[in-house]
Amino acid sequence: MRKLGSADLGDLLELPLVAVLATYRMDGDVLLSPVWHQWREGGFDVVVGPNDVKLRHLRRDPRASVVVYEHQPPYRGLEARGEAQLAPEGAAEAIASMADRYLGPEDGPTYAATVTDAVLVRLEPSQVRGWDFADDWA
Repeated sequence: MRKLGSADLGDLLELPLVAVLATYRMDGDVLLSPVWHQWREGGFDVVVGPNDVKLRHLRRDPRASVVVYEHQPPYRGLEARGEAQLAPEGAAEAIASMADRYLGPEDGPTYAATVTDAVLVRLEPSQVRGWDFADDWA
């Protein structure tokens, strides 16, 4: 199935899958970066450091895409595109939530405490493309 939205993909966006964030270099080339993410209220949260190249890219050109997908059948996935919003507010809460999800309740808080001066990248997509190949594996 193609042309699906986030609600059509079950628990995909709740799984601790590493996403890919696309940002644009000054020359127009795309930088693809693995990132932790969380899906919240119809958009993606990603946290970056204050000197991260992705942050420099987004300050100059806010266009971004995030792709999350399974690495095994049925290969569900979602691509979200739009203009990212940047805010220092909410970064600490977001990284705490993501660290707990990706590292677990023992290691998550320890890691989150090391992240300082982070910036929240919020992508509320203007375009969403989802897919699920469950029918192909039936």
